[in-house]
Order: sequence, then structure tokens, then C-alpha cells
Amino acid sequence: MTDIRAQYLSAARTALGLLESDAVAKAWGEPSALDKFTVGGLATHFAGQITAVPDALDADHAGKEVIGLFAHFDRATWVAADIDNPANSRIRTGSESESAEGHGAVAAAARSALDRLEADLPGADGTAPAGTPRWAYATTLDDYLATRLLELVVHADDLAYSTGVDTPAFDQDVFDTAAQILARLAAKRHGQPALIRALARAERAPATISGL
Repeated sequence: MTDIRAQYLSAARTALGLLESDAVAKAWGEPSALDKFTVGGLATHFAGQITAVPDALDADHAGKEVIGLFAHFDRATWVAADIDNPANSRIRTGSESESAEGHGAVAAAARSALDRLEADLPGADGTAPAGTPRWAYATTLDDYLATRLLELVVHADDLAYSTGVDTPAFDQDVFDTAAQILARLAAKRHGQPALIRALARAERAPATISGL
């Protein structure tokens, strides 16, 4: 992955365009494509992949173990978990609560955060420790941004599908990074042959190769 900070900013701009759309605003209180999430709750979680990044930059990570990108996914309790597991329930409850502020407030907070990140990220040290403050560990800034980029790409499809609009097209390098992460996670979960068959051999492809 090269210049992940530029890729992340590109992904966030694309995501913000969807978040600010009339389609999302009009469907705010409606059920989303994700079980137990309203469109507003999903959109707020989506926005959180932008609004949480300044906190990750500002947090004190002193003394935390710094782990790699895929070690983070190994430790993430929500990966491949039931929607009602504690981590997913906490995410959903928090997002639904914050969505009560309304579409305008959520979108404005995301735009404000992105304005700061546009100024701060290009010159930032990609190897510096970063991450969600509640994590017991840290990652490098670039690896942290890769996790947020993946969330933006995946949830853009969820949010677009939920509101009946086309899924936004991300820049090719953004999509390549997200696809690389998903492919590695899928191969770890289902095995390399399953991934190869799903991508190249429809006649013996498995029912799913979801890595998340």
C-alpha cells in the first residue's frame, strides 16, 4: 500500500458526498439494509470513519503495543461475529444514539473533521502510533487509516443500497487497497482455494468468501 494518507482522504471525500446526499437525509429514520440499523444509525457509523480520526491523532498511545494491520483484524471481536455480539451491539447502540442529532449535524461534523484532516494528514508521520483510544493496543497511523478506508468502502455500499442510489465509485487505488485487505481476510477465514475458486471458477465457487 502506497501513500495511504492520500488514499484515505480521497475515500473520505467520496464518502462525504454520499453522506451529504438528499437520499440519505430523506431516509434517515427508515430501516437500512443492515439488520437492526436505521439509515441514520448506519450513516452515523459511516461518518464515524471520518470523525473518529482526529481523536486517533490526538490520543496518547504511550506504552501501548504497536501491532500490524492484520494483527488488528485478528484481535477485532466484531470480525465474523454475530450482529448481537457485544462489540457489534455497542457500535450499533452508539451510532443509533448519535444519529438522533439528525442528518445535518452528523454530516456537518464529518465535513469539519475532514477539513482538519485535509490539513493535518499530508504531512503526518505514517509510522507514528495511532488508533481508537479505547483499543488496548495501537497501530501505525497508516495502518489505522487503512482500517478506516476499508470501513468507508464497505459501508458506502451498505448506505447506497439502503437509500436506493448507486454505490459511489472510489478511486482505483482506494478500491485496490480495500480489495487487497478483504481478499487477505477472506483467504484466512475460508482458505486460499476458496478465494481462488470464487474469483476464477464459478462452477466450484463456495457459497461465500466474506472476510468480515
